[in-house]
Amino acid sequence: MGVKLEIFRMLLYLSFPVTVFWVSNQAAYFEEHVVRRKREIFPPDDADRRRRMQELKRRLREAHEEKRLRPGHD
Repeated sequence: MGVKLEIFRMLLYLSFPVTVFWVSNQAAYFEEHVVRRKREIFPPDDADRRRRMQELKRRLREAHEEKRLRPGHD
């Protein structure tokens, strides 16, 4: 019984990580989860988004300059 139990345990220990690796590297799984999540985090660039980002940068820069030009600011 001891040898059979050890062989079963060894097969279990080796098959679990191999199975997880095989399942997680399937193209369908990758496309469904990883690529979709990447598109959520980094959406495709468009002109309106770029314009709004430039406007935000300009307003922040102006606010920073106004703060620096105030008297008593170190």
